[in-house]
Formats: sequence, C-alpha cells, structure tokens
Amino acid sequence: MSNLAPQCQQLQPQVETILQLLHQEAALRSQDITSVQVSLDKAISPKFEIVFAGAFSAGKSMLINALLERELLYSAEGHATGTECKIEYAPIDSERVVLTFLSEREIQEQAVFLCQHLGFNTVENINKQDVIDLLHQGCQAIIQQEGGESKSERAKQAKALILLLEGYVANRERIHGFNNATYSMEQFNFTNLKEAAGYARRGSNSAVLKRIEYYCYHPLLEDGNVIIDTPGIDAPVEKDAQLTYQKIQHSDTSAVVCVLKPASAGDMTKEETEMLETMRENTGIRDRVFYIFNRIDETWYNNQLRQRLEDLINSQFRDTSRVYKTSGLLGFYGSQLKQTTRLDRFGLDSIFAESVKGLDGREETPQFINEFNRYCANSGKLSPSQFRISVNSFETPNENYVRILSEQGTPLIHQLIQDSGIEEFRTSITRYLIEEKRPQLFKTLADDLEDICIKLKKHYQNSQRELDSQPREIESMKEYELQKLNQQLQQVGRDFSQHIHEEVNRLINNNCEEFETDFRQLQSRMIRRLDELLDTFSVAEAYRRATLSHPRNATAPLLAILVEAFYYLSNQLEDILIESCQQVIANLFQQLMEKIRKSEYYRQLYRLLGNDGGIESEIKLIEKVITQALVTAASVECDRFVRESHRFYNEGTFSIYQFRQVLEQTSQGYDAESIVEAEPAIRQLLKLDFEPKVEVTIRKSFRQTINQTIKTQLLPIGEKQADNILQQYPHARAYLENTLEQEAEEKIANNQRLLSQVAGKIEEYNTAVAGINACLQAMQLYEHLLPIIGEEEV
Repeated sequence: MSNLAPQCQQLQPQVETILQLLHQEAALRSQDITSVQVSLDKAISPKFEIVFAGAFSAGKSMLINALLERELLYSAEGHATGTECKIEYAPIDSERVVLTFLSEREIQEQAVFLCQHLGFNTVENINKQDVIDLLHQGCQAIIQQEGGESKSERAKQAKALILLLEGYVANRERIHGFNNATYSMEQFNFTNLKEAAGYARRGSNSAVLKRIEYYCYHPLLEDGNVIIDTPGIDAPVEKDAQLTYQKIQHSDTSAVVCVLKPASAGDMTKEETEMLETMRENTGIRDRVFYIFNRIDETWYNNQLRQRLEDLINSQFRDTSRVYKTSGLLGFYGSQLKQTTRLDRFGLDSIFAESVKGLDGREETPQFINEFNRYCANSGKLSPSQFRISVNSFETPNENYVRILSEQGTPLIHQLIQDSGIEEFRTSITRYLIEEKRPQLFKTLADDLEDICIKLKKHYQNSQRELDSQPREIESMKEYELQKLNQQLQQVGRDFSQHIHEEVNRLINNNCEEFETDFRQLQSRMIRRLDELLDTFSVAEAYRRATLSHPRNATAPLLAILVEAFYYLSNQLEDILIESCQQVIANLFQQLMEKIRKSEYYRQLYRLLGNDGGIESEIKLIEKVITQALVTAASVECDRFVRESHRFYNEGTFSIYQFRQVLEQTSQGYDAESIVEAEPAIRQLLKLDFEPKVEVTIRKSFRQTINQTIKTQLLPIGEKQADNILQQYPHARAYLENTLEQEAEEKIANNQRLLSQVAGKIEEYNTAVAGINACLQAMQLYEHLLPIIGEEEV
C-alpha cells in the first residue's frame, strides 16, 4: 500500500531474516514458508486489488458504479465485451482514462467464434462492408426470432457480434493488425473523465476494448485500493471467461467481490460454484471475500425466490459475515437522483436523456423508471404511514415517476437507496478498506510467522541447553564421554540391527533395485541356457550313451533317449542355476557391506573401538552360509527336473499328442537312424516339458527360497552382532581413554564455537522480531506479537 508506517519500513528484510534463519537449521528446512511469503507480499504491496467476479448480467459493473456513485463502467443486459476494467486512485485534478484496443486479429477470432456458434459461415475478412452488413442482418433476424436481445443465449451472442462489428467499423483507424494499441484520453480530445467514460461505456466501443484503466478520485480508492471489473465467468467467448478465472487465481489479487445471481435466478449456477472453488485455491485471498446477492429487488415480488435465497444463504454462507443483498440498479440511480430536481424532471432530461428518446417522437421508458414505479407500488418496502404513493394507470410510467418524486422528494430517494442495500455494502467495504484491511494483512502475516518463530525459539533454546549441559573442563569432558560409552555402543548395535532389518525387508518386498536387477539376470541366464541346451541337444549322442549302458543290446527305445535327455538337461541347468545364485549372493553382500561402511554407526564404531567390531568377518561368514544353502537348494530344485511333469501324459494335451507322434516316427525301424531323424520332434517334446518347470522355478518357487534363506540367516546376525558390540565395552573404554583427551579438548572448543553461533543467531532473531513487533504495535495488534528469546529463557 502507498504509505507504510515508519515502524514497518524494514518489514521485508526483517521477515526475510527470519526465513533465512529457518533455512540455516537442517531440522527445520521442511517447514513450508509459502504462506509467509504470500502474506508478506500482500502486507507490503503498494496496491490492493479487489476483483469483482460473477456471471454476465449479475450486475458487476452497475454495482461498481453504485459503489463509487459515478457512471464509469459499461452496463447492459447480457454479455457485451471481454474487457477488463481497472479503477485506481488519482487526485481530483488528475483524473484520466487509458484505453487499450483489441488487435484486428483478436477481433477476427471473436467474430469467427460467434459466427460458428450462431451457425453462420466462417468470416474470412471483416474489412468488407458487404460481409459486415450480411452478418448484421443475420444477427437482427436471430434477435427478432428469439423475442429480444436478452431473451436467450443465442440472442445475446447475436447482439455481441453486432456490437463487435459496429465497434470495429467505428474505431478502425485506432485498431492495429496484431498489436494492442493504447491511447490516452487526450488523444481522443476528451477534456475530462466523464467524456472518456461516456465513450468507453458505449456498447460498440466497449466491444473492441481489451482493457480500460480509470484513474479517478474517490476515498475508497485511496491507500492503493484498485477495483478490477472482469467479464462474466459464463461468457460465450471462452477466452473472456478464462480471463476472469486467471484474475481470481493471480497472486496480485488480494480480495474478491463475488456478485451472485440466485436472488434473480433462484439457485447457484455451475459456473458460480466453480468460481467459488477456484477462489478458495488462491492463498493470496484467504477470507477476504465479499458475497453480493445482487438484484435483490426480484425477491420483493416473488416469495418463492425470497425463500430459496434465504435457504441458500443459511446453508452455504452461514460461516461468513460478509454477505450482502443489493440492487445495483436502484442503488446507483438512487444516488444519481440526489443531484436532480423537478426542473430536469428528476433526471429524465439529464441522466436519462439519451435513453428516453424514441424513434417516433414518443418518450421511451428507461429500465430504472419501470423498476422505480414497481418499487413504489409493489415492493412492500415503503411504510404506508410515511409514504402515501399511487401509481396511476392513466399516466405514463415517466409521468408517474415525475409526480411521485415531486410529491415525496428526498425522503423517498433516501429510502430507495437504503432498501437497495448499496449503502450497507459501501459502508462495510469502506470500513474494511480504511480501518480493517491493513491490520488484517499484518495480523495474517504475524499468524503465519508465529509457528516459524516458535519452532526457531524452541530449537535455539534446546541447542543452547544441550550445549550448556556438557562439561567445559577436559577431565570432566573425558568422564562425561566415558559415561556415555555404554549407551553409544548400545545405539550402534541397535542401528546395525535396524539397518539389517531394513535391507532384508527391502529385498523380500522387491524394493531393492540392485538385487532385482541381479535376479532378473539369473532368470535370463536360465532361459537362455535352456534354449541353448534344446537347440544343441544331440539325439545321436543320447542314443550312444543309452546303448553303451547296455552292451548286450544293439538298439535302444525312445524312452531311453528321453531318460538320457532329462538327466543331461537337468544337470546342465543345475550348473547354471548354482553359478547364477553364487553371483547374485556375492553382489548382494558386496553392496550390503558398502552400505554398512558408509553408515554413521560404522564410523562411530571405529571411533569407539578402533575397528568394526567384527561386523565384516561376520558378514563374510554368513555370506558363505547363505551361498551354500542356496547351492544345495538349487541342486534339489534342478534334480526335480529329472521327473516328467505330472501333466506330461495327460490325455488331450499337446505333449501326449507330440509324444505319440514321436513314438510313431521312431518305431518305423530298429536302427539309430530312425531315432536320429526324429531329433527335431524330440527337442520339441523336451521343450514342452522343461519350459513350464523352469518357468515355475525362476518366476515362483526359487525366489521364495532365496528370500526365506536370506531372511532366516541374515536377520539373527543383527541381534547377535549388537550383543557382541556391547560385550566389547572394556576394549572400547581402554581405546577411548587413549584418544579422548585430544578429542575432549576439540569438543569443548567446538561446543564454545557452537554456543557462540547460537547466541549470534538468537541476537539476529531478536533484532528481526523486535522490528516486526514494532510494526505490529503500530497496527495495534498487541495480541499477535511474535515471541522474543529472553536471556532468562536460555
């Protein structure tokens, strides 16, 4: 904001000091500081952006006009433009308007989009007058079909296209092809804000403006307050709707005024619900939200609407006090009526001069006049004892309007403004912006900082207390360290045991990537070896070995060949499984030993004992035990391959069919040649039997064998070695006594250095907090002061 108190000028570096101190402590770095950074930015920002957001026709622009009691913004039934309007403070003699136009390309894109939705042919060039005339005729036809320009979504889109094209034609010389041209009001020869605002309010001009920046005088805009008016969240042009959502989510947005339609529509729309959810995700907004149910006058004439609105507020908005019911139309024009008299027919000849002009010389009735007469006749808001009003059917609406105001005068105008709810909303938001905004922003910052400060304070106190509790003399330090020796040995043992448990748990849960890689290598080697054995299996060699075993016989049966093959394949697979197991276990224990050597407890063990306490020798011993156990398990596993699978001879299986085919082929003769010729079929038969058995081994059974063997053999070593380490206390004491004097001297010096560092951090912390607290006190936030670390506390 524009003027920070003198006590708050150094707020940013003071808060950043606290955050830097937090980052210096490794134990506290996980603390999320996002909320502090956001609340700091809001507290020191020179601007406070208030975004008005809602659906089209919700009355956002009219509400802003009513709030400022000036007709600045374009306001019309239905969506007309995707313009973002910004209103900032300026001294009364420096009011101005800055206008930024859409580029021709952007206008072309909007025209194409609207044409597609309206069912027109794609517009290739909006510079052709005949194309513009044709589109204008088509839009007018749609509006007539729909019964009016605000009667349906399609009619509103047609009106939007008409305004877009009219605006383009009227401002063609100011619109650039690809860039957004910006102009000051002086470039339009406007002499004051009223003329410039009048130009921007015209629907066709507003349709081709990308952004309007008003700089005007109003107390509400002082202290950096900026009002942002946005397009409807349900705008027919998607890009316009996204502009509003982006603004709601933007870090610059500090507060949101949600202008909602249930007072006239009966329920929240899907887009309104989505807007509220999106808004809650912006940590820069927090609870700085005003909920406005505009067009409240609709509920005066409809009991069902009134009841539904009350039910909605009581159910979904009961936890907030910033709920307001307004009629922007009645409130704005009510405020304008205070400047009129009977001489100008209470604004008909001034405020409404343009809108009362009829084509046939007859006066039209402005929307406000109709709503004013309706308010006087049917709202039930006026006390009969105070206001005796009649709306006569024999008079025109304009005549009724002039007569009623002539009779009732200022009291009726004040009552109208009061019933519109605008005064209540203006009073509330003014009080917030002038009295509550700054303290609330600083309170939010203090609350976000408090958790960090408490943690820092406790951390410094604990560190100082821990360092102060340690001896400061060498002999005392030696005795202190020796007293801790038994606990340190116990802790080393526990850490080692826990490390072993964690490693085993990772392995059996398939979370050890190195082991998984090695085991996948074992699986691949088994599969490749089986393929090699099947591809190179020689039936002639098997036949030779079978006849050699039976010298009396000159021939051998198929079953003898299969027997030789089963033994040969099983034994060869056993060799590769044993070799692979040995490699897997060797890699596992090599990696385990490397992790142990890198651990803190291992380093501590060398400090206390001068050696590893027998860990490495114990690990090597258990490696041999596990390796031997798995070699035996591999032999047993592969020995079972010698037996055919129980499904091998099942009826109806391909294997029994293949077996019969081979048997039929080999039974054609009694010499070796008939069997050798069947070699491909015999290999296929062996493949049918061995592949499933090997698959079960490497995918299911043998991994469980490895896991169980490692678990049962390796886990006990943790407890055993922890006890062995503790038993070496005498050796540890003798070893430590030899090195402790120098270590004690270094530790005392280090403790003093650490104490000095902590004291320096405490001083830096206290200085920063004292500065922040001075700022909070200037805001009278005495209950939100941050904790100082006093000498008596440390």
